[in-house]
Amino acid sequence: MPNSVYEEISEEFGFDVAIKMYQIYKVMQISFPTRLFNPEYVKKQIPIEYDGTNVKQLAKKYGYSEKTVRRMIKDL
Repeated sequence: MPNSVYEEISEEFGFDVAIKMYQIYKVMQISFPTRLFNPEYVKKQIPIEYDGTNVKQLAKKYGYSEKTVRRMIKDL
């Protein structure tokens, strides 16, 4: 039975993916950023996607608070 981390990866993404991740990252400790998108990308996308009514959706999509999204819109 694989280590619990690899077992979880295997259950979620498949055994082959777990093996591949082990082979590539076995000596590393990996941490993931809390946000998927970098701030510069978000600042470029907000004006493109903002339609005047979708602050809540944009905040959820990009992992920012509604207040932060409103501030980004205001700073345009």
